[in-house]
Amino acid sequence: MRHYEVTFIVDPVLSGDEIKSTAQTYVDMLQQEGCTIVHKDEMGLRQLAYPIKKRNSGVYFCVEFQSEGGAFIPKVELALSRDERIMRYLTVALDKFGVKFNDDKRKGLIGKKTRKAVAAVEGEGVRTQPAPAPAPAPVAVAPSPEPAPAPAAEEE
Repeated sequence: MRHYEVTFIVDPVLSGDEIKSTAQTYVDMLQQEGCTIVHKDEMGLRQLAYPIKKRNSGVYFCVEFQSEGGAFIPKVELALSRDERIMRYLTVALDKFGVKFNDDKRKGLIGKKTRKAVAAVEGEGVRTQPAPAPAPAPVAVAPSPEPAPAPAAEEE
């Protein structure tokens, strides 16, 4: 089976329900074409690199799916390009490295906590360096008492 990924940007002016129904429309379309949905990811509202249709932000969706062949891809892309709610789209055929990357990302091996997650998955435990020994507390030196003034000699 071949793996594909379609990412599209939905117009942020729509209501939350309309945005979700737009994404669900294309997920249903893929399922009707015989695709197996591997993962759906709503990446949320993001800033665009440049204005599209006089908008500076958009709601990103990414759908990863499997299929035997790619004959239906032009049909899905035609529907995406005709839909006014979709600002941009990109369909990509994933190779084995792309599939592994997406799988690792879903498992949490790729991201901010990479080292700890990898160590936990591999069973090594998290390696930490021992905390440095605390520095000895500074010793307070009491000031030496000043010598008492010598008694003044009395004049006779």
